[in-house]
Amino acid sequence: MRVSVEGEKVILVPYMKEHVPKYHRWMQDPTLLEATGSEPLTLDEEYQMQLSWTQDPQKQTFIVLDKELVVGEFIHGHAHVEAMVGDVNIYMNDLDDSQMAEIEIMIAEPKSRGKGLGKEAVLLMMTFAVENFAIHIFRAKIGEYNEASLSLFQKLGFKEVSHSQIFKEVTLELPITKPKREELQQLFAGRQ
Repeated sequence: MRVSVEGEKVILVPYMKEHVPKYHRWMQDPTLLEATGSEPLTLDEEYQMQLSWTQDPQKQTFIVLDKELVVGEFIHGHAHVEAMVGDVNIYMNDLDDSQMAEIEIMIAEPKSRGKGLGKEAVLLMMTFAVENFAIHIFRAKIGEYNEASLSLFQKLGFKEVSHSQIFKEVTLELPITKPKREELQQLFAGRQ
């Protein structure tokens, strides 16, 4: 497995213990908690969560680094906390289809939103997941009021497959056809 995945604007790095304090601060924001459907955790619980993410073969998470914020030269294996702007995750927990992945993106730093970082992070994660886990369909579950995320995933070709009034959530899916796989490979050819 690669240590990091590099794009034009972002670098995806594994979620390390050094990231936890900043991540924990982000997750105290009620707006982010609502947008991500998360509950607030204590700092100790956040450290336990980070550890569980690194040990669960059904999950893959990367911290999103903004390349413009990396101080000095990027060094693989270093946390580069100063450049953290969000995270991108996949869950491969569909019992009927182990090659279906639920995908999530969060750009937590307000100053980093609207710059295309989330789009590139999602595309990099999808490319990584297709190459490393043979994922053939991606699913995104997004709060019906999270217009930025809904718009992002729709622009990437995801289509609505259901809308839960109870959970106030829209489910979108994107099958990875041969042309889509080739498109993803071409987008990041030579960058990883």
